[in-house]
Amino acid sequence: MNGSDDGAIMARRDAGRLNGIGFGTWAWGNQLVWGYQPERDDPVLEETFLEAVRSGLRLVDTADSYGTGRLNGRSEALLGRFVQALPASLQRELLVATKLAPFPWRIGRRGLDRAFAASRDRLQGHLERVQLHWSTARYAPWQEVSLLDGLADLVLNGAVRELGVSNMGPRRLEWMQDRLEQRGVRLSSVQVQFSLMAPGDHRLQDLLAICRKRSIEVLAYSPLAFGVLGQPPDAQPRPGTLLRRRLFNRLLPASLPLRQELKGMADRRGVSMVQVALNWCRAHGATPIPGLRSPAQAREAAAALSWELTPEEQDRLDTLRSRCPVRMPANPFESA
Repeated sequence: MNGSDDGAIMARRDAGRLNGIGFGTWAWGNQLVWGYQPERDDPVLEETFLEAVRSGLRLVDTADSYGTGRLNGRSEALLGRFVQALPASLQRELLVATKLAPFPWRIGRRGLDRAFAASRDRLQGHLERVQLHWSTARYAPWQEVSLLDGLADLVLNGAVRELGVSNMGPRRLEWMQDRLEQRGVRLSSVQVQFSLMAPGDHRLQDLLAICRKRSIEVLAYSPLAFGVLGQPPDAQPRPGTLLRRRLFNRLLPASLPLRQELKGMADRRGVSMVQVALNWCRAHGATPIPGLRSPAQAREAAAALSWELTPEEQDRLDTLRSRCPVRMPANPFESA
């Protein structure tokens, strides 16, 4: 394939994700939060992946720590298998991103090399962007510096094309960007919890401003607040894992006015509450990456690409967000 072909493919892929929508795969292998069962879920997840790709979603996010217990790495393994089964033309249009966890035993500049190689193997070579999964700035800043330098080495030596970070606050993000620029490495993305019910309003605003200025893509994880933002006003806590039941019991009452407005906007447009919540993220310049576990969810996420919120709708949701008395829990590993 010549250079012009590569450029055309990247342009098509970027057009499908720039200010667009991707999807995440945390639930693929996670039994603790999502109740994953391989025999039951794997066929559905494969069809979910195919539906997402058929619907035009081109960015897919995973991590080497996704999958609980003996299923550690399961998400990457499933994704690698699903991507490998696609036609080569579609494989080239996808942007597959994974996150490497800075576990305490992964230290030094080469501390993530083995993890990177293992992720690439599970993904069957389909890996375009590597990301540092969380910040160690609060408890071991020396570890984070070395690992970041090691990831930059992977980009400079051609092992992977792009570098991103996750769970970084605005101050740490600017420091990282400056350090990478000194080495000639571009920071492609930062992944943070971002939704109508995410905590940290001022920090999120500061982060978005920095990313606009420096052309860093913001990937919004948990854009539906574990599914709460898709629940109609009369929804009751539903069965599920213990963690999700506890979260729903706290967030459903607190989010009632917000969900009433989401439902009203959705009904007026003839769309779903999920689409409204995803487009709120897009209106703020973020790329939501909702977790997908069914083909219907994939179609719903892709449908949000066909329209946008008006400024008035965005302002109304912003106001109700500011009044929400209870939010999603903050990630304890996110840096300042």
